[in-house]
Amino acid sequence: MAKRPVAKAKRKPSRTYHHGTLRAALIEATLRLVEEGGPEAVTVREAARRSGVSSGAPFRHFPNRTVLMTAVAEEATHRLHAAIQAAVEPIADEPPLVQLRAIGRAYLQWASDNPAHFAVVSNRGLIDYESSPSMPRENEDIQRLMGRLLEAAGAPAGASLVARAFVYGLARMRVDGHLPQWGVSSSGEALAAMDAALDLFLDGLLRPRG
Repeated sequence: MAKRPVAKAKRKPSRTYHHGTLRAALIEATLRLVEEGGPEAVTVREAARRSGVSSGAPFRHFPNRTVLMTAVAEEATHRLHAAIQAAVEPIADEPPLVQLRAIGRAYLQWASDNPAHFAVVSNRGLIDYESSPSMPRENEDIQRLMGRLLEAAGAPAGASLVARAFVYGLARMRVDGHLPQWGVSSSGEALAAMDAALDLFLDGLLRPRG
């Protein structure tokens, strides 16, 4: 009796993406990897697997891991820049202190809502910051706004660096899970505690000096 031919297993077809949608899918897959295992869990090949494409497909967009992580950081910076603009534009006629509080709260809210973005953009060892066409420009835009408001509020020299260090450190504590050690256990409590700390910091920074 003649043997019946063994049917070959069908390979699952890779997803097809347009140029722009593949890039977005790879960035989204990278963020999921960061959420699950931290930045060290990211590889271009694993991002491709998560996106359902062949291992070679991403390399025309992201030839290496640094380029991929830089794209994530660019998106993060753009979102942060947009969040700060949205917080300040409706209160542009308010006193500088009111606007500074709004900037700080927008930054802390953004970091709380986007921990994977924050984990990538805050580690310059993961990205090529200087080669980015957008990150330096958007960061400098935020710095200029902060500097102008601090100067108008009568802050001492060097206040921009101090203010940046404060909100960054507070966001880092929130994202890295350190706040429970300071009696802040829930998400709702965290935002309230960070708001209170921000108010205390700004009031101290801008207090008139005799």
